[in-house]
Amino acid sequence: MKKEIHPKYYPKAHVTCACGNKFTVGSTMEKLSVDICAKCHPFYTGSQQLIDTRGRVERFKTRASKVQPKKAPKARAKKAKKLNS
Repeated sequence: MKKEIHPKYYPKAHVTCACGNKFTVGSTMEKLSVDICAKCHPFYTGSQQLIDTRGRVERFKTRASKVQPKKAPKARAKKAKKLNS
């Protein structure tokens, strides 16, 4: 490895989850904060709870309710071609 180009490695970096869970891992950052960990992730817990970040689900539902269905385009009458006889 080249000297002085790699970031400092912290073998016992502290991680804090939004659910309150705390644990240590190896990282180049001394302190980390995460939104989801193994204690609260639906895949690991087996519960299908909806994880809403900053009200995105509600915003989508309000936008979807405001959209009006599009009208079907009018069918155009085809012009008859004259045949030169």
